[in-house]
Amino acid sequence: MEEKKLDLNSIIGFVLIFGILIWIMYQNQPSEKEIAAEKAKKELVAKQEAQAKADKAKTASLPTVAVTPGDTVQLAQLQKTLGGFAYSATLPSAKEVFTTIENEKLKLTIANKGGYIVEATLKGFEKFQKGSKQLVELIKNNNSNLNIQLLTTDNRTLNSKDLFFEPALTKTGADQILTMRLKAGANEFLEYKYVLKANDYLVGFDIRSQGLNRVLNSAKPLDLQWDLKTYRNEKSVSYENRYAEIYYEHEDGKINYAGLGKHEEETADKVSFIAYKQHFFTSILVTEKPFATTKLESTNLVNDEKIDTVFTKQFKANIPLAFSNGEIDYKMQWYFGPADYKVLKSYDKNFQKIIPLGWGIFGWINKLIFVPLFGFLSSTIGLSLGIAIIIFTIIIKLAMSPITYKSFLSQAKMKVLRPDITELGEKYKKDPMKKQQETMKLYNKAGVNPMAGCIPALIQLPFMYASFQFFPAAFELRQKGFLWADDLSSFDSVVKLPFHIPLYGDHISLFPILAAIAIFFYMKMTSGDQQMAAPQQEGMPDMAKMMKIMIYVSPLMMLIFFNSYGAGLSLYNFISNLITIGIMFVIKNYIVDSDKIHAQIQENKQREPKKPSKFQQRLQEVMEQQEAAKKEAQKRKK
Repeated sequence: MEEKKLDLNSIIGFVLIFGILIWIMYQNQPSEKEIAAEKAKKELVAKQEAQAKADKAKTASLPTVAVTPGDTVQLAQLQKTLGGFAYSATLPSAKEVFTTIENEKLKLTIANKGGYIVEATLKGFEKFQKGSKQLVELIKNNNSNLNIQLLTTDNRTLNSKDLFFEPALTKTGADQILTMRLKAGANEFLEYKYVLKANDYLVGFDIRSQGLNRVLNSAKPLDLQWDLKTYRNEKSVSYENRYAEIYYEHEDGKINYAGLGKHEEETADKVSFIAYKQHFFTSILVTEKPFATTKLESTNLVNDEKIDTVFTKQFKANIPLAFSNGEIDYKMQWYFGPADYKVLKSYDKNFQKIIPLGWGIFGWINKLIFVPLFGFLSSTIGLSLGIAIIIFTIIIKLAMSPITYKSFLSQAKMKVLRPDITELGEKYKKDPMKKQQETMKLYNKAGVNPMAGCIPALIQLPFMYASFQFFPAAFELRQKGFLWADDLSSFDSVVKLPFHIPLYGDHISLFPILAAIAIFFYMKMTSGDQQMAAPQQEGMPDMAKMMKIMIYVSPLMMLIFFNSYGAGLSLYNFISNLITIGIMFVIKNYIVDSDKIHAQIQENKQREPKKPSKFQQRLQEVMEQQEAAKKEAQKRKK
């Protein structure tokens, strides 16, 4: 029989489903052009050096003036520019030298000028790809500034980043304690104190003042400015940039973020920590005493047309430091380390909430099931990450197989009832309301719930979406290889294209191709039963035609959008579809007996109909009300 053309309802239904799939699959999709690996290695170093020279040229250096004892003339000259802090420029430490403190995980370099961290290197983590021999450096070459605007009692505005601090390094057991003091006198100073413990990513950081009530204007808070221009550390700059953003905790435990636009600004009250999160690493400033009002800015530095960039985002924070009894006293900490859920959670400071595991039920699935299960397989048992993903997928799919069975069983029952439903459709062709009522009676008499097939499918959707959030955030996958993929956290390119295809990219990844083939055969296998199980209803889209189209659209979308996703997610989807095909084959051929189902339904028809459920009763009442309203409207027209 010749197929009917698509009607308007079918088109609308198809557009809705297509839109939902795009929303789910595209929101994590980086679509920009990926940099060629070899080109990155050669050009990145040159760009970093050029940027470092440019930044250094922009930083104005205050002259160091050696003041001899009793030389009041030179001291008076310094006081004209530095006011009460002229004393700091007379000390031997008033020169551009650096102090280094380090433990098994971190190496920090602090400058006398400004007193802040100018280098933060993470030990044990390499940039771009395994074997690059370039350690991850969160801070270097003037990409970060920490500055306090000092408003003095003689109406000057000085910047702490331009003034010289006096360092003093001591040790207490395994702890290294570095105090940096910006002095206005022998016992008058602004102090930064760094405390680095053994084998820890967390660094103690206190800011306090002593005896500066005659030097600083305490009428309003001091402005602490923290800037960071984040270096690119991963293979795919566009993928990394998608997960680089500012997170912050405010108002007693609420977590929020600044956004991913070209330029985003946020103002928050009672902020207890600020996290400059990159894809797999983060810099966090946490305070015991919340900051009253904090202004945050995020600027995207990745050019869509030319993405072989050195930096990904520019982050800025303007933080008020309130005076207490004429002095400043804040106890804080820095975290420089991996954005690893387990590591962040171990600090019991809510740091783990900056990992985007999804909101609502999706986040709970990830936190309560995916994270502990995958952690057990990859860490406790010690499996390779690729094998861990495969076993993880098998466990998830087997656990959900009863839901798959329920869904298929419902389809089989609906398939048996299709001839009866079609007959009712012809009998009450001119009375859609009566047709719906009789159809509901048929369902009730046969003991079939038409919603039974939808509910299992809806239960599985949160698990699918949770996987879209979990795998891009899984730090364990970073630079771990499997088969041809050298990094499961990035795309598994097998062919480099000499040109760029919009949405697809400039390379061909193999796991997305395998996943697309698997989903094609899965949909081909199940679409026939779904079409037979769900007869078209009056006024509803023709699902049979829509399913025929989606058989080809879904794999194509998988192929396009997953080409630049992490290989771990594509591997999960490939194995997931393979297992589902196997489960459906077993259920269809060895578990569900269509003849037995048909006999059971015929037997049910001979019995007294069951009492309708509350849902069915309510639905029946609504239909009757609509029918009465329709008849009343017809009477009024007459």
